[in-house]
Amino acid sequence: MKKILFALLLFLLQVPAAPALTIEITQGAEGALPIAVVPFAWDGAGAPPPAEDIAAIVRDDLQRSGRFNPMPVADMLARPSDGAQVEFRDWKALGMESLAVGQVRPNGSGGYLVRFQLFDVFKGEQLAGYNLTTTERDLRFTAHTIADLIYEKLTGQRGAFATRIAYVTSSRAAGGDTLTLKVADADGHNPQVIVTSTEPLMSPAWSPDGRSLAYVSFEKRQAAIYVQEVFTGRREKLASYSGINGAPAWSPDGRKLALTLSKDGSPDIYVLNINRKTLTRLTTHYGIDTEPAWSPDGQEIVFTSDRGGRPQIYKVPSYGGKVSRVTFEGDYNARASYAPDGGQLTLVTRQGRDYRIGLLDLASGALQVLSDGSLDESPSFAPNGSMVIYATKINGRGELAAISVDGNVKQRLALQEGDVREPVWSPYTRNRRNQ
Repeated sequence: MKKILFALLLFLLQVPAAPALTIEITQGAEGALPIAVVPFAWDGAGAPPPAEDIAAIVRDDLQRSGRFNPMPVADMLARPSDGAQVEFRDWKALGMESLAVGQVRPNGSGGYLVRFQLFDVFKGEQLAGYNLTTTERDLRFTAHTIADLIYEKLTGQRGAFATRIAYVTSSRAAGGDTLTLKVADADGHNPQVIVTSTEPLMSPAWSPDGRSLAYVSFEKRQAAIYVQEVFTGRREKLASYSGINGAPAWSPDGRKLALTLSKDGSPDIYVLNINRKTLTRLTTHYGIDTEPAWSPDGQEIVFTSDRGGRPQIYKVPSYGGKVSRVTFEGDYNARASYAPDGGQLTLVTRQGRDYRIGLLDLASGALQVLSDGSLDESPSFAPNGSMVIYATKINGRGELAAISVDGNVKQRLALQEGDVREPVWSPYTRNRRNQ
């Protein structure tokens, strides 16, 4: 199967996929930190406990990161729910370096108060302690938030468990394929349908505030770019010019979209001011320019072009100017996007006959190959820059996978059936309702 990432031909393809995601760790980092997350005690005075097991979700999150090795609950000799109940000597004898304990209690109509504490077992000191108010609906989000707090305290890096992913799936029926743009928690739970179509859906892109998705739809068999609010469902058609309308990418301030249009001839990179509905053309070339992505400071846009004969990554100032080449290693590099700190690009690179996920260091120009599949595509950084999610083929079926930027931690986001494509990781947002 020939790999072509250019928008001109991608728009002619339909992408098969499926419903439920489950995450499996296929490789963890050596020296994962031993931690015990004790089941949180329920203090409900006879009321039924909440449906979600907060401590179990926290354990799963930490284990999925590959950075932690949580103790199985069955191996715990005690189940303290407060720091005053902890015997550090016992946990030290079990080889634990960190310990998390907590309680859940009712808090008003349908609400809960979640209290947790994190301890350094060897020092016998509390590292963190929080009281969090939540609801039945947001219990999983609260658990992910606790996992983020633990992750940051113990690694020094912000966690990304309380974020979300968007992806495109397809289901096959007698009448033809149905494509669906979905959003789910980063652990695959709580999938939400954003839009469904019998025509292709592709290129989802999160707005910087996490409230909206831009995407390409072929409704009425004409490519158009839409922006849709995730929670309200309200949407707006932003680009429906003749020819190609594709590959939308948000500016960091959320006021503009970079996109690929062919309305004036060959596919080129344009910037659309969303409020003013004005277009600025950034490239003019007879080759195919596509797949734009903004730098975190908003000053540059990288894109894929075959203007040199083979697909490579180029960049151009976001206000217009001289185009310069970025990648020089290999004969195929495409679909680039910036790390949150702007120091690296993740991209698709060809290695022999295989297409794999690479990491380009912009300072040195060194290219590191992260994945080991034969048809890996659509890489997207986690908002903390620690992981890259991407689409791959496993046993002939499209699935999602994730890998740490050092290549040591690998995850497989497996499906019950069908295929899934075009994942994109959400940015950080202030609260659950913005996600």
